[in-house]
Amino acid sequence: MTSGKLLRQLIVSGADGDLAAFRAAADDVIADERQKQHHLLANDLESILYGRTLAPTSPGLRRLAQAVPEDRERGLALLSLREPVRGMEDVVLSSSNRTIVRAVLHEQNREELLQAHGLRPVDRLLLCGPPGCGKTLTAEVIANELGRPLAIVRVDSVVSSFLGETAANLRRVFDFIETTPTVAVFDEFDALGKERDDSSEHGELRRVVNAVLQMLDAYDGRSLIVAATNHQSMLDSAVWRRFEEILYLRLPTATQIRELLRVKLRGVRRAFDIDTVAVESLFPNSTHADVERVLRRAVKEMVLSGEGRLGLNHIRGAVRREKARRQPGRI
Repeated sequence: MTSGKLLRQLIVSGADGDLAAFRAAADDVIADERQKQHHLLANDLESILYGRTLAPTSPGLRRLAQAVPEDRERGLALLSLREPVRGMEDVVLSSSNRTIVRAVLHEQNREELLQAHGLRPVDRLLLCGPPGCGKTLTAEVIANELGRPLAIVRVDSVVSSFLGETAANLRRVFDFIETTPTVAVFDEFDALGKERDDSSEHGELRRVVNAVLQMLDAYDGRSLIVAATNHQSMLDSAVWRRFEEILYLRLPTATQIRELLRVKLRGVRRAFDIDTVAVESLFPNSTHADVERVLRRAVKEMVLSGEGRLGLNHIRGAVRREKARRQPGRI
């Protein structure tokens, strides 16, 4: 099937509102791009298609989406369901963090064996680190490896201005994830687990933290809970004891940046050897997300310029644009 026919099929199904046909056509487009060795574009399209809120097509998934609890006062969904796409080969972790993730996956996959001996697999993880260092990606990888949907807890919906409603929303979230196998991500967890001794905070927040701690203590559900925070120093001291494993995700080292380049540039023809690139000078103090954004820009520039190979000149140009983005008015 030619690209023109694929695009026509995609547009027709979208215009008709046929979600199943649209997703099938989009999958065909992604496969076509991957066959042409346009792997970065294929990965980007895949993340757009599957990395957003689920539009379920099967009756089972549709029922799952309809069962998502809502805030009673505002009618807002308390969780956002996503279909995980990226696997272990798509994430760059330190050796210690990769070991922890593999151990968690192993325990989850051998749950019945552990239960037969009166044991439970690890079901609560805490991910700490600055923005852009792969916390949500790590949760997505875990969900993908376990074959479960990713359930992002929407903190903006959970936290309510109505007295007592925040704790009630949390109860609804926990009731849902206890009975529905997911990887449940509590992003910006410091908003729910902030230090109770902070004199600037009011009594309602302290009650919310108490409720979170009690629900974590009583949790005996079917989901794997992943709490993520950019501000671990703000967490209440009692929070740490509720999590069986803690991952610290930091800025990538030079070795990890090279691994990121290999992962993100799979299938992209290059005019340079990754092992000889002085990545420290190209990506100083960069997060995983910074590196990925620069590479995406560099590949776009290569494509638009009509050049057949990605060169360091494309990457350097993308780095200059990244610096300008961080410091408006400077190139």
